[in-house]
Amino acid sequence: MSEQAGDKPEDEQATGASEDEEVIFPEDEAGEEAQIEAEPELTDLEKAHAERDRMREQLLRIAADFDNFRKRSRKEIEAVRRRTVEDTVREVLPIVDNLERAAGAITDATEVSAVTEGVHMVLRGFEEVASRLGLKRVPTVGNLFDPTCHDAMQQEETNEHAPGTIVAEVVPGYYLGERLLRPAMVVVAKPPTGTDDQDGSSADGDDASE
Repeated sequence: MSEQAGDKPEDEQATGASEDEEVIFPEDEAGEEAQIEAEPELTDLEKAHAERDRMREQLLRIAADFDNFRKRSRKEIEAVRRRTVEDTVREVLPIVDNLERAAGAITDATEVSAVTEGVHMVLRGFEEVASRLGLKRVPTVGNLFDPTCHDAMQQEETNEHAPGTIVAEVVPGYYLGERLLRPAMVVVAKPPTGTDDQDGSSADGDDASE
């Protein structure tokens, strides 16, 4: 005889639960409760030791990560420096090539003007490279002496320029971007010796005549 529609399987009737419901057996609950009760509670000292071990492991991991970061940063900085040097040398090499051509042409040159023109071409090539690299020349002649970018090599007595004015450039100075790469070595004007004394004596003579 077939089972009726309202009948339940024997195992389902025995447990009193459907297939979707979780079946909990009393003996399992008793075993879990016994296991929980069997686990001893940690003392404050044991908890402190566990926390110490956890923090030590965390610190070791952080230290290892920082050491790896430092090594990577050092390699990246070295790579950037090497590429910068390579790019700069690559820009300067054409100037060296032109200087070698000029040196070779000097022996065969019959006119000084040809050699002079060759040297000026090399200088123009350097100026183009310097402009691409952000290299700028420090202003000198006609400007007032500035100790932040000028080095005074000597002073020249003159009435043609105001005291402190740069009258000659000995060695040019350069800026690389906004940073001073090398100060310019210059000659600075100063009043002629005895000028103040003569002015003072003439003024005293005028007062005496009055």
